[in-house]
Amino acid sequence: MALQTVPTVDYHDFISGDVQKRTQFIQNLGDAFSKIGFVIVKNHGVSEELRQELFQVSKEIFDQPQAIKQKYEDLNNGGQRGYISKGRETAKGEKVPDLKEFWHIGQEVVNEPALEAEYPDNIWMEEVPSLETLGKKIYSTFEQTGSNLLRAIALYLDLDEDYFDAKIHNGNSVLRLLHYFPVKDLSTVEEGAVRAAAHGDINLITLLMGGSAKGLQAKNSAGEWVDISPNENEIVINIGDMLHRHTNGRLKSTIHRVINLDKESMRFPRYSAPFFLHPRSDMDLSCLEGCVSEENPKGYDDISAGQFLDERIRELGLK
Repeated sequence: MALQTVPTVDYHDFISGDVQKRTQFIQNLGDAFSKIGFVIVKNHGVSEELRQELFQVSKEIFDQPQAIKQKYEDLNNGGQRGYISKGRETAKGEKVPDLKEFWHIGQEVVNEPALEAEYPDNIWMEEVPSLETLGKKIYSTFEQTGSNLLRAIALYLDLDEDYFDAKIHNGNSVLRLLHYFPVKDLSTVEEGAVRAAAHGDINLITLLMGGSAKGLQAKNSAGEWVDISPNENEIVINIGDMLHRHTNGRLKSTIHRVINLDKESMRFPRYSAPFFLHPRSDMDLSCLEGCVSEENPKGYDDISAGQFLDERIRELGLK
């Protein structure tokens, strides 16, 4: 039977040292990812103070005049760093751009010159001086939480607990400060435009911290849209296409969207901060042997994470 709600797990159960709670967390997390690809996580390590600071800084960025924001948009970096303006991103298979703008913060590599050359430099807004310190702090916190969640996933898949560690060290993860801007004149909205059209994420897993408003939905196995409504102090985790491929579909990268609940709701902004946890570009995404069987034959061609990312960025119109 298809899930009608997204399960909730307690991150503290995995890191508390209680073996029974840890084992149950791994099972609950893996089962949720196998059935609907999403889970809500409480006690995730980001304090309420840090959450509020992040969304205050996000508001300061997007409240800047368009001419100021435009200074920080680099059209040559594939949308990987800095400001990405309204109308730039269109979901795969869609014709109408999403109603959003965002800011990307990426990995700052230490002691790996080859990787330093591979990743664009971060871009910081002079007009919002607290962005750099706060952005790095949130990035680091999400990276640590994501690493632990991948350890739980590895154990669920009967892999070594540290299976993903080297693959994500200095990986190409991106923190997105996201602004679904208010629409004052609703007659200007193109037919079919929504805040984020139905799509799947590219990466391994996504950690999403919401700041305001509802509208996030995931499609369950019966093709029904399920509302995802975490509390303010909870985050949403979902499987991305890379991990879906790597597990030969055992863990589900679920189609999801952010809808306009009604026309009137589009007059108000919505803020969120997804952290797209990516591996290093040389990670082999070939289907894991333990996820291939007669009942579930290999369904995906071999490809590296870097090749897959490049394909998807082009599909999004960012390259």
